[in-house]
Amino acid sequence: MGLQSAAAGRIIPRVFYEKRGCICMILIIGGVGAGKREYARSLGFTDADIASGVWDAVRENPQAAPGLTETLCLKAAVICEEVGSGVVPMDLREREARDAMGCLTAELARRARRVVRLVAGIPVELK
Repeated sequence: MGLQSAAAGRIIPRVFYEKRGCICMILIIGGVGAGKREYARSLGFTDADIASGVWDAVRENPQAAPGLTETLCLKAAVICEEVGSGVVPMDLREREARDAMGCLTAELARRARRVVRLVAGIPVELK
C-alpha cells in the first residue's frame, strides 16, 4: 500500500528499500519551527516513519555524524534542522557540530529520493 503525496501527486511506497544506491527516503529540511514534522505528517507519515532529533545527536557527538547516515536512510522520512544560514558560532565544538551537520545533511540529500525545504511553513521541492 502507498501513501498519496498531496504536494507532488506521487505515490510514496509504504515499503522503503535501497536499490542501486538510490534510497527511497524523503529529506525534509528547514529552520526550527518551520513545520517540518507537520509537513511529513501531511504526507501520511507517522512518527514511527520519521527520523528527527538529528541536530541534537550531532551536537552531542559531532565525530559520530558520518555513522548516522545508514541508520537514518532506513527511515521513510528524515527531518533535519537548517543550521548553515546563521552566524558562525565562536565556540569550536559548536562549529564542529554545525560542519558535521552540514556534511551529514548533504550526504542524506544526495541519497534521498526527494528533498524538501520548508520556508515559513511552505514546502519548496529541491529534488
